[in-house]
Amino acid sequence: MRVVRRPRRYVAPQWLKLLGPMLRYSGSRDAFVLRAVGNRVGPVLRQDRRQMQRRRLQGPERRTPAV
Repeated sequence: MRVVRRPRRYVAPQWLKLLGPMLRYSGSRDAFVLRAVGNRVGPVLRQDRRQMQRRRLQGPERRTPAV
């Protein structure tokens, strides 16, 4: 059997809470999939944590320029 990784889609935490009754967490994928059919079809959703990191790192440059 050929295994093809479905692409992960990053969504806001609010959407995961809203869609919670239709989704289940898959530990092997480290993501949320549709209940009942998520092993074969449907989206693979992950919480978008990239925005939080970007916000936290804004500000003065922490690295010093090479001299």
